[in-house]
Amino acid sequence: MNTYLFVYDLMQFCGHSWIFTNMIIRFMSFGKDSLADTFYSIGLVMRLCQLLSILEILHILIGIDKSRLFPRFLQITERIIVLFVVINSQEEVQGKYIVCVLFFLWNLLDVVRYTYNMLSRTGIYYLPLTWLNFSLCIPLYPLSVLAKAFAICVSLPYFESFGTYSIKLPFPFAFSIYFPYVLKVYLLVLFIGKYLLFQKTGSQQLGCLWQQKNPISIAPFTNSGSLCHISCRPLQGSSQPAVLISFKYK
Repeated sequence: MNTYLFVYDLMQFCGHSWIFTNMIIRFMSFGKDSLADTFYSIGLVMRLCQLLSILEILHILIGIDKSRLFPRFLQITERIIVLFVVINSQEEVQGKYIVCVLFFLWNLLDVVRYTYNMLSRTGIYYLPLTWLNFSLCIPLYPLSVLAKAFAICVSLPYFESFGTYSIKLPFPFAFSIYFPYVLKVYLLVLFIGKYLLFQKTGSQQLGCLWQQKNPISIAPFTNSGSLCHISCRPLQGSSQPAVLISFKYK
């Protein structure tokens, strides 16, 4: 299973690295003109990578990945909705600059994350990469949420004019679903859910980073007030055993 997860992370790393490098080279070569056709040049690979990421939910459900289910499920479903429902269905939106910004943020986060995951499968941990993996999401996640919201707002006039995904059921139901209203409700849920999720997971990620940088911990004193325990925990992936030191003080 560890080999399988390594191969999966390697495939995702190659895909997102290709997208990220392609975007940078095109921008350096053509400037702002490259932003308009970003989706046409990398959209296929982007869609394949996002579809492949659905496997991560399965990895968590069957227990081979110890990540938390809800944050990963929320992130993957949000990307699937924005990419396939909002951007892919409206050709007019695909040429907007916000698509390029959104893809840049997604791939920057994923290149770092899959690099960290891939190396951790082999027991390799670099402190700068660990810091980057747990710290980069703090400024980029809110920016990606704003980019998603802006992309949805840009697409609303086209959904209203073309009636894409809007459904009107025949008699006797006399019920219709106006898709722009669904997107507006989704915007509200997106901001509320991301706020609560970021507030909960942000402290956990900072705590995990602190543990990576500070493997020494001191246990609380016992009731007698004369015995102290110091545990020296090795970095994750290290073959060195943990050390527990107990001593009495006067």
